[in-house]
Amino acid sequence: MSQSLNINGSIYEVDVEADTPLLWVLRDVLGMYGTKFGCGMALCGACTVLMDGTAIRSCLMPISALATAKITTIEGVGATDVGKRVQEAWLAHEVVQCGYCQSGQIMSATALLTSNAKPDDAAIDGAMSGNICRCGTYVRIREAIKIASGQATSSTAEQSS
Repeated sequence: MSQSLNINGSIYEVDVEADTPLLWVLRDVLGMYGTKFGCGMALCGACTVLMDGTAIRSCLMPISALATAKITTIEGVGATDVGKRVQEAWLAHEVVQCGYCQSGQIMSATALLTSNAKPDDAAIDGAMSGNICRCGTYVRIREAIKIASGQATSSTAEQSS
């Protein structure tokens, strides 16, 4: 079955079954490897992408549900103002250790800051709770989100690490 998908502002025609998860279309069909496979059950957040600005788990999202959706992946998030600020904050605050979960973390943080420009700690923790980081960089993640939101400076965040 052929379907059009709007991914990172470009239209892609894919010929896969309607129930094929978006994750596998991104990785296996389109060669976009930034979105990671983690658990395959939408529990870890490694596969997070944005659908019309909302964070979703691509490992369980069938492409048949995406006919009119605008999908943003880690490859395209830096083209948005919020996504660029999040990526810059991640680098400035050295969030990444192993890096495996970070594309999903960045996508969830971008969705949060798009809907809530100045989140408090509870809002950050709530929005990020579905993203697991095995390296435990949760404090750095929260501080990077604050930096991206303009609520903290890089030097303030460094002092709290």
